[in-house]
Amino acid sequence: MTEREYNECVTTYSDNVYRFILKNLRHEEDARDVVQTAFEKMWRNRAEVEAAKSKSYLFTVAYHQMIDHIRKVKRIKLQDEFSEGAKVQDRPASNLKKVLEEALARLSETQRSLVLLKDYEGYSYDEIGKIMGLSESQVKVYLHRARVQLKEYLVKIENVI
Repeated sequence: MTEREYNECVTTYSDNVYRFILKNLRHEEDARDVVQTAFEKMWRNRAEVEAAKSKSYLFTVAYHQMIDHIRKVKRIKLQDEFSEGAKVQDRPASNLKKVLEEALARLSETQRSLVLLKDYEGYSYDEIGKIMGLSESQVKVYLHRARVQLKEYLVKIENVI
């Protein structure tokens, strides 16, 4: 990969990678750090990265950086005395985006990533498998289970009101 190809990759994919990581982490600064680290790693390994496969490489590296970040935060973070589910929240019925974000937040990290990569970013099952290190059939099964969970959460009237 040449310097010009790297710069084109940054211009073309930085927003997509950032949105993907931000949807998972839900913290802007952490998402920026993860994306910056992914681009830095791609720059250091640019001699081995083919320009045609740079998007897949970048999403794979960013995904793994995100998982590492989540694991690190979990080790550091102290457990809250009360669970999130025990808190009472006011949810206006018209705020569909917030309801969808809450539904996604209830999924595991893997399930949320699968849903976002497939339904939000539009990747194929094969591409998602390569990014996340899963077989195509595992991607299909995990994605189906995630969608079932989302459906069960979204059809309950108390979750929408």
